[in-house]
Amino acid sequence: MAPTAIVTGGARGLGQAYCLALAGEGFNIVASDMLDTTETVAGVEAAGGRAIGVRADISSAADNDALAAAAVDAFGTIDVLVNNAAYFSETTRGPFHEVPQDEWDRTFEVNVRGVWLTCCAVYPYMQRQGSGKIINIASNTCFKGTVGFPHYVASKSAIIGLTRCLATELGPDGITVNTVSPDLIPNPSLRPTDATSDQFVVAGRALKRTQEPEDMVGTILYLAGRGSDFVTGQNLVVNGGAFFQ
Repeated sequence: MAPTAIVTGGARGLGQAYCLALAGEGFNIVASDMLDTTETVAGVEAAGGRAIGVRADISSAADNDALAAAAVDAFGTIDVLVNNAAYFSETTRGPFHEVPQDEWDRTFEVNVRGVWLTCCAVYPYMQRQGSGKIINIASNTCFKGTVGFPHYVASKSAIIGLTRCLATELGPDGITVNTVSPDLIPNPSLRPTDATSDQFVVAGRALKRTQEPEDMVGTILYLAGRGSDFVTGQNLVVNGGAFFQ
C-alpha cells in the first residue's frame, strides 16, 4: 500500500510544490487548505498519482480531526504530515508596537495553535501504526531577527520549540518530528514588496539567486523518506547560504 502524506496549505505555492514532489515519490496526497485545492489535485492526478483535497482551517480542532479522518478514509494511513499552512501574506508590516492585537492573535492561532492541533489530529493514527513523520515549516526570520512583522517571526520561532518537544515525546512511538526553515521565497502577486526585498536578500547569500519553491523539495523528500529515519528534533535551514549553522 502506498504511503500517504497530508500537506496543509496545499492549494498553491510551497504547499503545491510539496504535494507534487511527494506524489512523484509514490505518496498518496491529501492537500488541505482554506482555498480551492482543485489545481493541486489535478496536477497530482495528471502525473499518475492519487490525491484528494480537503477544505480545512487548521486553527479549528474540528477541521483538523475531519482532515485526518478524511485521509484515513481515502487511503488507509497517515505516514507524513507537512505543516505548511501559515498566516503570512496577510500580516501587516511595520513597527512592533503598531501590530494590531487581533492580527497578533490570528497569527498565533494559525501558525502555532494550528500546527499543534494538526499534530494532535494525526497522532492517534501514527501512534497506532508505530510510525510517522511530521515536518513543520518555520522560517529563516527566526534566526535573522527580521523586523517589520514580529508576530510572524515569534510564531515561527515557537514552531521550533514545539518541534523539539514533540520529537522527544513522540520518539517512543516511532514518530519523527523535524523543522525546515526556508528563506524568502518571493510571491509578488501576494506581496508586491517581495521584489525589492528579494534583491536585498539575494545580495547576502552565498548563492546569488532568488529562492524558488522547488529549492525546498529535496529537503522535504529527505525528511519524508526512509533516509531520515534516525533524524528527529532538528531544524534544517534552506537558504542558499544566507547564514551558516
